[in-house]
Amino acid sequence: MLTAIYAGSFDPISLGHLNIIRRASAIFDEVVVCVTVNSSKTPMFTIEERMELIERVVKRLKNVRVDTSDILIAEYAKKYEHAVLVRGLRAVSDYESEVQMAIINNKINRKLDTIFIPSSEKYTYLSSTAVKEMAKYGTDLKNFVPREIIDDVINKTQANRR
Repeated sequence: MLTAIYAGSFDPISLGHLNIIRRASAIFDEVVVCVTVNSSKTPMFTIEERMELIERVVKRLKNVRVDTSDILIAEYAKKYEHAVLVRGLRAVSDYESEVQMAIINNKINRKLDTIFIPSSEKYTYLSSTAVKEMAKYGTDLKNFVPREIIDDVINKTQANRR
């Protein structure tokens, strides 16, 4: 079984993330959405909250499951006999850093390759950081995050403002 691991902070999951997950689920036997810690970011949602939001959004995708890891993703991938990393590319600017990470991950885990899936055109501008900023200013989020979690993002943003 070929397992795709799509790792990220997903704080929160956006429609761009969901687009990559859906497309990967059509290609691979199993997709593991792995919520990770990004030490350079201060998360809005806890890891447990992010996992629950993602599970709610992907529940109709039968070959997708959600996990978390606090170790390097290249080490995490060793749990699987046949695994690849899936990375979404929004723009050319993503490519350089993603290729660099793919090479590093392969040096750590020689069996691990990275597959790049270009973002759908309508999501090339979208990031979790942009979603959080728009939520702060009361922007309608229906074109940015899955409908199942819009209220969660709004409520968390309001709670953090208090």
